[in-house]
Amino acid sequence: MAVELKFSDYAQRELEKILDQFSSTKGSLIMILHAIQEKFGYLPKEALEMVSEKLKIPLSEIYGVVTFYSFFRLEPQGKHVIRLCMGTACYVKGAADLLTALEQIGLKEGKVTEDGYFSLDLVRCIGACSMAPALMIDEEVYGKLTPDKLKKLIENFRKEHQ
Repeated sequence: MAVELKFSDYAQRELEKILDQFSSTKGSLIMILHAIQEKFGYLPKEALEMVSEKLKIPLSEIYGVVTFYSFFRLEPQGKHVIRLCMGTACYVKGAADLLTALEQIGLKEGKVTEDGYFSLDLVRCIGACSMAPALMIDEEVYGKLTPDKLKKLIENFRKEHQ
C-alpha cells in the first residue's frame, strides 16, 4: 500500500535520493534520519512514513529511535533557536524564572513562535556555569540574566536581526 504524502514533488524527490543513497546499507536508519533532518530541518511525518515503507521498519520503531535521541526534531525550528540552560548552576540561579519570562512573551518549549522567528529548547548544560543563569541564541551565549534583562535581550535581538 502506497503512503499518501503531503510533500511537494520536490520534497519527495529529495527524500527518494536520500533513501536510494542509504537504504542498501545495513543499519542505515540513523544515517537516513540525519540526512532527512539536515535536508528539511526536522523529520516530517510524511518522510518517516516513507522511510518505514522503504526500509520495512514499523513506523512505531522509527518513532522510538527519533524520540530516544535528543538531536532529532519532529517539529520545525524557528529562524533563531534559543537554548535555555536548565543545568544545576543555571537552575539554582533562576533558570525557571527565565523560562516563565520566555513563556510570557510567547515562547514555548519545543515550539516555534507564530511568526517563525524563534524556537525554544531546554537543554541540560551549555558550558557557561560561571555565567548562570544563561542561554544561547543560535551560537551566542548570554549570561547572568534576569527575567527583565532577558525580555530586553529578546526585544533587542529581534530589532537587530530583522
